[in-house]
Amino acid sequence: MNIQKIMSSLEAKHPGESEYLQAVKEVLLSIEDIYNQHPEFEKAKIIERLVEPDRIFTFRVTWVDDKGDVQTNLGYRVQFNNAIGPYKGGIRFHASVNLSILKFLGFEQIFKNALTTLPMGGGKGGSDFSPRGKSDGEIMRFCQAFMLELWRHIGPDMDVPAGDIGVGGREVGYMFGMYKKLTREVTGTLTGKGLEFGGSLIRPEATGFGGLYFVKEMLQSKGIDMKDKTIAISGFGNVAWGAALKATELGGKVVTISGPDGYVYDPDGISGDKIDYLLELRATGNDIVEPYVEEYPNAKFFAGKRPWEVKVDIALPCATQNELDGDDAKTLIDNGVMCVGEISNMGCTPEAIDMFIEHKVMYAPGKAVNAGGVATSGLEMTQNAMHITWTANEVDNKLHEIMHAIHNQCVKYGTESDGYVNYVKGANIAGFMKVANAMMAQGII
Repeated sequence: MNIQKIMSSLEAKHPGESEYLQAVKEVLLSIEDIYNQHPEFEKAKIIERLVEPDRIFTFRVTWVDDKGDVQTNLGYRVQFNNAIGPYKGGIRFHASVNLSILKFLGFEQIFKNALTTLPMGGGKGGSDFSPRGKSDGEIMRFCQAFMLELWRHIGPDMDVPAGDIGVGGREVGYMFGMYKKLTREVTGTLTGKGLEFGGSLIRPEATGFGGLYFVKEMLQSKGIDMKDKTIAISGFGNVAWGAALKATELGGKVVTISGPDGYVYDPDGISGDKIDYLLELRATGNDIVEPYVEEYPNAKFFAGKRPWEVKVDIALPCATQNELDGDDAKTLIDNGVMCVGEISNMGCTPEAIDMFIEHKVMYAPGKAVNAGGVATSGLEMTQNAMHITWTANEVDNKLHEIMHAIHNQCVKYGTESDGYVNYVKGANIAGFMKVANAMMAQGII
């Protein structure tokens, strides 16, 4: 495999798509050696086929706001690869959404879904529409208009979207309602649904829960207990909320959360009624964190900064892509961080990742650490198909088993000669081999 040639070709065909190109390059560098051990992959041009989506739908979404003015947004669905199952991946509503970000997320989703062992391919979708500041009526009308364009291209055995940034239970509910009306079918076509109409217990918390189960496995592999370890978390959406809950339950102390305004450091730990307070704050549509220090004066607020300057044992990016850079990594390493787990998608820059690996810090990428979210979506699909509902404990136990299995796959493929586990390499190779073998078995299509 000639990585430079492949990347040059992609850069020429897709100029400016930096996030997508970054994600592809990371995978290619990880799998180069094992790919070259399989000449049949090269003959079938597996890589050239894998790095391009099966198809991309781009569409106009026109809706009417509360003032009666007509608004227009762009909608997308990237169906990347369905070698091992129907396309599966979230829908993101945020002003920053563009094709590069969705292609990066869809490409990552292929390997993440493969790691779960569940039969799911990779996809992603979204729009540059932002729910922030919109009324419920406006959000409903947008979601209905979005689904009016998308519904023909999704289905329980074709493509199963889920929520993502800007798309929670409310938005999924509105889209599911419109899909049901258009198709006249009640199927498990979307996940993240309300519990009353096919949703799964613990789905909102699942990404954070799964992330902490994975981090627990990492620590245990080195004989380390999470009890009393200090933890820095960024963000405070569903992912960070679930991570904070599970980290506390496992004996850790979460000392930071963050928002677009900066971060909060609370040396007493962020748990219990403090998490309840933050959830109430978010329920008002407010995602800034500065009000926290008014409610809990022992805490300190740092405007415009990120939490990676705090001395902690464990760092967990939970917000967005490339939120932890090389300078942040150096600070964490200098402060003695022992473990970094990406619970956000591609939360660390390549420079940060290289630095963690160079210094033999336990570091694991989002496609492994945050796979608990899509794994629980897969469990929701299973419950829908079987027309049953599992208890929270049943779902949580299955999630724990899946994260344990993912960790084992990463260790199997990522353990180096000195005993250090390169989780990036392990996750990429494990996911790639499953997808590549499935593509080989199905012929040139």
